[in-house]
Amino acid sequence: MAYLDNIAVFVRVVELGNLSAAGRDMRLSPAVASNRIKELEKHLGVRLFNRTTRQLMPTEHGTVFYTGAKQVLDAITEAEAAVAALSGQPRGTIRVTAPLGLGRRLIASGIPDFHDRYPDIEVRLRLSDHNVDIMKEGIDVAFRLGIIEDSSLRMRGLMECERVLVAAPKYLEARGEPAEPQELIGKKHDCLMLRYAGAREYVWTLQTPNGPQKFEVHGPYDTDDGDVLTGWALSGRGIINKPRFEVEPFIRDRRLKVILPRTPPTPVQFAAVYPHKKLQDPKVRLLLDFMAERCQRLIKDILAGK
Repeated sequence: MAYLDNIAVFVRVVELGNLSAAGRDMRLSPAVASNRIKELEKHLGVRLFNRTTRQLMPTEHGTVFYTGAKQVLDAITEAEAAVAALSGQPRGTIRVTAPLGLGRRLIASGIPDFHDRYPDIEVRLRLSDHNVDIMKEGIDVAFRLGIIEDSSLRMRGLMECERVLVAAPKYLEARGEPAEPQELIGKKHDCLMLRYAGAREYVWTLQTPNGPQKFEVHGPYDTDDGDVLTGWALSGRGIINKPRFEVEPFIRDRRLKVILPRTPPTPVQFAAVYPHKKLQDPKVRLLLDFMAERCQRLIKDILAGK
C-alpha cells in the first residue's frame, strides 16, 4: 500500500501543481508529501518534477508516469466502487466543490448529515466562485449555477432558479429606479458584476417582450465573491443580478428591492456535474441523491419565507 500511497501523492501534486496543496488535500504535512515523492523517484530511478519557486512541473518522465499512474488509480477506484455496490457498504472519499454562497447556504450544512447517514464516506468540500477544472483537480462532484459547456462532463439538473435584479432603497433614492432595461446603460447605473478568470457571463440577459436580450452593463468595481456583491448592494453601492433564493431574506425585510420585475434576468440552472465514470460509484450517487432532495427543499423553504 505504501507504493500506491506514493503514487496517489504524485498524481495530486501533478494535478494541483503544488506540494503543499496536494498535502493539504490528502491530509499530509508538506514534509510527508515530499518524502513520498522522493521515495517514488528513488524507486523509479528518475526525477519526476522540475522544482520552481512557485510550483512543481512534471519532467518528461513525470508526464509519462502520470498518465499510467492516473489510469491505475482510476482502475482501483472503479474496482472498489464495484465491490461497495455488491456489499451495499459504500466507503471512501468524495471531493466536492461549489460556489461560495450556494456552498455555504445549501451544501456545507448538509455534509455532517450526509456523513451521519453514511459514516464510511468522507467528504472534502472546496468552496470557490472560480471556475474549478474538475478533471484536472480530481473533483468528483461540482455543484454549479450557470452555464455548463464542458462536454466531457455529465450533468444532473437539480432545479431552475429564478434570478432578480436588486438594489438597496438607499441606492435607488440617490440614482433613481430604472423603468426599463435600457436605462441600466443609458443612465449609467452601477451594475456590480461577478468576474473571475474563466468566467463566461459578462453581460446581463433579461427577458423582454422580444425574447431574451443581452445588456452590456457596467459598474465601478467587481469581485470574484458573490457574497461580497450582496454586501455592496446592501450598503447602497449598486445593482446586482442574483438567484432569488440568495437574496430573498433581504427582499423580505426590505433591505433590497427588486427592480425591473417585468423584464427579469433569465433563470439560472442549478446542477451537479461530474466526470462520466463517477456515476458508477455508489457513494457519488448517494451524495447526488441526498443533496438534490435537500437543496430543492431548502430553496423552496427560503422562497416561502420559512
